[in-house]
Amino acid sequence: MRSMEIARMSRGTSAKKSGALKVGAVLASLALVVSGCSGKAQPPGEGGDYPKGPVTVTAPAEPGSGWDTTARAVVESLQKEKIVETPLPVQNRPGGTGCTWMTSMMEQEKGKDDQIAITSLASQTMKARGLCEYGPQDTTLIATLYVEDFIVVSPADGEIKDLDGLVKALKDDPQKVTVAAAGDDTLPFALFAKAAGVSPADVNFVNYDGGGEQTTALLNGDATVAIAGLSEFRSVLESGDIKPIVTFADKPLMAPFESVPTAVDSGYDVTLSNWRGVYGPAEMPQAAVDYWKGALEDLSKSESWKSTLTKNQWAPEFRTGDDAKQYVEEAAATVDAGVKETDIGSK
Repeated sequence: MRSMEIARMSRGTSAKKSGALKVGAVLASLALVVSGCSGKAQPPGEGGDYPKGPVTVTAPAEPGSGWDTTARAVVESLQKEKIVETPLPVQNRPGGTGCTWMTSMMEQEKGKDDQIAITSLASQTMKARGLCEYGPQDTTLIATLYVEDFIVVSPADGEIKDLDGLVKALKDDPQKVTVAAAGDDTLPFALFAKAAGVSPADVNFVNYDGGGEQTTALLNGDATVAIAGLSEFRSVLESGDIKPIVTFADKPLMAPFESVPTAVDSGYDVTLSNWRGVYGPAEMPQAAVDYWKGALEDLSKSESWKSTLTKNQWAPEFRTGDDAKQYVEEAAATVDAGVKETDIGSK
């Protein structure tokens, strides 16, 4: 049975129409020209009247999720580097694996300039599965920021000890292996199950909004394994309460996780990376879009942001404008194909 590979896309290339399917890559930051200036975000009172007040940054999941970690890291660097000096309150608005807030941004927040939010591959998977009307490609996309590798983990004292144990348990009785997975996490695990000879339809997925809830489920005994981005589990992995089983990275992770087996090196032809980025409401005023493009470009070049990328093992993936739109649309097409390949739509 043919397996599917989803890997990082390089600048200027399109997702292949046959064979391995690919998404995500590391590329150089784009130079922007914003409102006739050098691309530098204008602080309030210096040549522009935006932003006039606080701009809310929304993480559409609970604290501890990848979206939450991203939102707070972005705000911290923007303010530490004095790129944006207006208040940037962070709010958590969980629901529907990002769908609830994205729907609000498309409908209730339409035309506003005081809202931005974090999005990722998760929202594309939700749309592809028929679980949300909107995806990132439908929004006012401002920028992509980085790519993160997925990892499967289990409780330190759990029944699953390693990758071979996980595959054996899935083959013996997939319904006994409770997999804590958010919307984007379902696809890579389904691809892995299929590569291991297990029908994705038989996998016992339980939906959680992000890494915080998934970790709680693991430690409470409500889940056998969980899958999310590495940063969502990093602190608990370092504490020893949970342990890594396998990553879907295309190459070994960096220390201290360099010994975690990759699926592809273990004979399962599946790689997947999760991009994350920033979007605004539908019909967001162009002045606000331009401002945030410039601010996030400055962010991508800052030392504090580069340090955050290294700490979390995030690969830089800064794009804006048509380049970001093309990247996200290609990722959406790849996710659509993955959902069809694994038959996990509308579940």
